[in-house]
Amino acid sequence: MPFVNVRITRDGVTREQKAQVIAEITETLQRVLGKAPEYAHIVIEEIDTDNWGYAGVTTTEYRKSQPS
Repeated sequence: MPFVNVRITRDGVTREQKAQVIAEITETLQRVLGKAPEYAHIVIEEIDTDNWGYAGVTTTEYRKSQPS
């Protein structure tokens, strides 16, 4: 039983996009590993940008510093 955990920042990802990610990961598991889709578990965790950081700052602050 494959379990895939996808973590993304919570900022503008639509329900349709998440459904597509789930469908495509499931298809990849079936195609590459021969896993039955009904046993594939895909979890998408959305993390607030204040709770995700890199380069020494939160993602919120980092994005503010980037040119638009």
